[in-house]
Amino acid sequence: MMIHEITELAGKYKTRKRIGRGHGSGSGKTSGRGHKGAKSRSGYSRRPAFEGGQMQYFRRIPKRGFSNADFKTVYHIVNLASLAARFETGATVDATALVEAGLIRNFKNPVKILGQGDLTIALNITADSFSASAIAKIEKAGGSVTAIVKKKWKRDWSAKSKNKAEKSEEVSTETTKD
Repeated sequence: MMIHEITELAGKYKTRKRIGRGHGSGSGKTSGRGHKGAKSRSGYSRRPAFEGGQMQYFRRIPKRGFSNADFKTVYHIVNLASLAARFETGATVDATALVEAGLIRNFKNPVKILGQGDLTIALNITADSFSASAIAKIEKAGGSVTAIVKKKWKRDWSAKSKNKAEKSEEVSTETTKD
């Protein structure tokens, strides 16, 4: 075989389909879209789950159950190995320091420290949550752990009862004046 006899692999490249270039091309005139109807028009896009006007499947079947996925707490995860690589001994590590070090992007989500990797330097770490192994490794290395405790919102019923008491006193004084 000579070098000039070498050809490209047959079928390696698929030939491009040129539409609307005459009926001799096999896809001229209507360009493979058939005649008339919504699907032949430009800009046509059928919405997801559309079944031609028939009641959609997801509307035919009954509602069932619920999901708490929307209420899940999503954490910024940081491992001890990455902390050891980016911080020096005795450093104070909090969300601001983690953003500056490039370990987390923003303050939107709470930070959780996990115990993957070894920690040989003492760090003072403040975060929203820690794994048990992370706490053990940090304290073993001589560092300290501070968990941020978020105060859970609770309705102040005492204020509501005070308002009720004041209103009832006003009503009673008005009735006695008459």
